[in-house]
Amino acid sequence: MDTNRHQPLDASQAKAYSILRSSIRAELQNRCVVHDVDFSSPNAETRDKVRGILDQILRERLRDIPNWVKRKDLIEDIMNEVLGFGILEEYLRDNRITEIMVNRTEVFIEKDGRIFPAPRSFEKDEEVRKVVERILAPIGRRVDESFPLAGGRLPDGSRVNVAIPPVAVDGPMITIRKFTPRFFSASNLIEMKTLSGQMAAFFRFIVEERKNIMVTGRTSSGKTTLLNMLAGFIPASERIITIEEMAELQLPHRNVVRLESRPPNIQGKGEITIRVLFRNALHMRPDRIIVGECRGAETLDMLQAMNTGHDGSLSTAHSNSPRDLLARLEAMVSMSDVWIDTRTLQRQIASGIDVIVYCTRFPDGQRRITSVSEVTLSEEGDVRVQNIYQFQAGGADAKGNIQGEFLTTGHVPGFVLREPSLMKSDSVRSFFDPERAGHFDGVFDLKAT
Repeated sequence: MDTNRHQPLDASQAKAYSILRSSIRAELQNRCVVHDVDFSSPNAETRDKVRGILDQILRERLRDIPNWVKRKDLIEDIMNEVLGFGILEEYLRDNRITEIMVNRTEVFIEKDGRIFPAPRSFEKDEEVRKVVERILAPIGRRVDESFPLAGGRLPDGSRVNVAIPPVAVDGPMITIRKFTPRFFSASNLIEMKTLSGQMAAFFRFIVEERKNIMVTGRTSSGKTTLLNMLAGFIPASERIITIEEMAELQLPHRNVVRLESRPPNIQGKGEITIRVLFRNALHMRPDRIIVGECRGAETLDMLQAMNTGHDGSLSTAHSNSPRDLLARLEAMVSMSDVWIDTRTLQRQIASGIDVIVYCTRFPDGQRRITSVSEVTLSEEGDVRVQNIYQFQAGGADAKGNIQGEFLTTGHVPGFVLREPSLMKSDSVRSFFDPERAGHFDGVFDLKAT
């Protein structure tokens, strides 16, 4: 999809095009009322009827359309305004765009990890308001001065957040994080230089060994993509339960139960939290539990599950560093209704979480794993992280892309040292050999489980 399908227009042409489009749209809406066409359910039949009426109008008004206006673009714009999300439609269809941000009438897009002003923006707040209504109506949500914030999911699975005045001071705001149907395998991520082949082989090893893994990083650093890749290593014979605020994980396994939290309705009732889903999942005979993101009190439940036999669990959490994650976990546990002293909590963290994977989004837009660390408990009772792998960034090339290399520290995790059979394995020892760091690249291949 080409987001630059419109030829650049000068000020007078842009004004004339806006007036023409508004005039034809108004006439289209009037005729649709006469023909009893219901815009509230824009299915394929409705779209065909609307397009047929619009074609008739354009034939009748052919002389009103300047020769610099492309009829195809005009039809598409009007159809999007009447039945879709206006100019956002073309950005939603562009697979290269991963995020769409509307600040009042101005639109920004994220492409290849970088944010740019969109080629086209809305002309007035009223257009944005109509798009907001069209987004929220199918999911039973609304926004007004009493409820100025709302979130939900588009039909394609994309996450959307809406804010309007008075909380959005300058005008209506829309943020859409697009759903990516593509599953990124380890081989894909190696090719994208997100991780090394040696790291990918290690990840498969620790997932199959049922180690508990926390993926962490800042916003939009690639945590969910990596979590999905890790989950892909789970043996096909195991039963997996995923718990998410909005279901995004896509696993190739057959025996998967997907649970999704539910926000309260307009009356403030009916909320189903991640914590409620997690406790319910424990009664669903899980081999593995995957929590899309730990944000609050459910962190305590997950740590307790990790410490009581539900090993091999996976989750993500926001943090600024692997060390910062430990403090974040303590803070999130404190949101629960159970008081645990600091020493006991630190022991639970150290015994529950085996590996922390930290993701970073660099200024060039590239997302990389910058450290893989083992979590241990010192003799003094302090929780420590010891790097197994790390990314060493260098300078930027002529295009501004950050260069660097993935390094192996040589540290062998305690869960390997404690197993004589693993220490005798040449393949296991190779995970921690600095001289083998580059020998896995290009030969690691993830088969769908």
